[in-house]
Amino acid sequence: MGGAFYERIGEDRYRATPHTAGPWSSDAQHMGPPAALLVRELERCAPRPDAALARLVYEVLGPVPVGELTVRAAVERPGRAVELLSAELCVAADGTGGEARPVVRAHAWRIARTDTAGVVGGGPAALAPPDAAEPLAMPSGWGRGYLDAIEWRAFGEGLSGTGRATVWGRPLVDVVEGERSTPLQRLCSIADSGSGVSHRLDIKKWLFINTDLTLHLYREPAGDWFALDAETVIGPTGAGVAITALHDLGGPVGVGTQSLLVRPR
Repeated sequence: MGGAFYERIGEDRYRATPHTAGPWSSDAQHMGPPAALLVRELERCAPRPDAALARLVYEVLGPVPVGELTVRAAVERPGRAVELLSAELCVAADGTGGEARPVVRAHAWRIARTDTAGVVGGGPAALAPPDAAEPLAMPSGWGRGYLDAIEWRAFGEGLSGTGRATVWGRPLVDVVEGERSTPLQRLCSIADSGSGVSHRLDIKKWLFINTDLTLHLYREPAGDWFALDAETVIGPTGAGVAITALHDLGGPVGVGTQSLLVRPR
């Protein structure tokens, strides 16, 4: 598959391609591509070879249209060992060049690298590799833009609707056209799918939209394939949470969480 999630059209301006369209509507993006575009900007913000992004928080302020966007990042709180970065994804209010409005905000802690290889411990066991899983069949009624831009493989019943799923994904397109995506960008393009693969409810009858995404990383990701070992929990008053263990081929790399707005259509 050719193409990318975004085409660059200016210094900080991008045009979303149909590969970004989410399962809810062909006019709104899945949050995976915006998360990847924002972390790309964070990686490029006053880069430090001696430090790595260890926590990422995305606040979803509204639907991200499949259109033109701007993205900027800055260092909010500099520091030698720990520093706070922020980034913002904006869209023109009327879609034709009007006043920009933010649709996603991100914050990240960047932590200085230290050699702790001798005290590594904890975390879940490594998963079986993607070649041991089966190609994933998507439920009918789900939009295909973003879903078809990822190679999906699953264990067990796949998207069974039971609230649990273990799924491998490999992006088939880069984040920005003509530019090789970093492993962290590829992980972020997958991580927001935790709530989708572990859904408990019929998408035709229910909305279960995440209002945020938080990633805690204890190891820098590597490669092209990433796994989501995910579970969704739904409470009695319209709120839910998806909790996802994140893996690459070398084993676990961190944890993702998403708060969910749950309501009937």
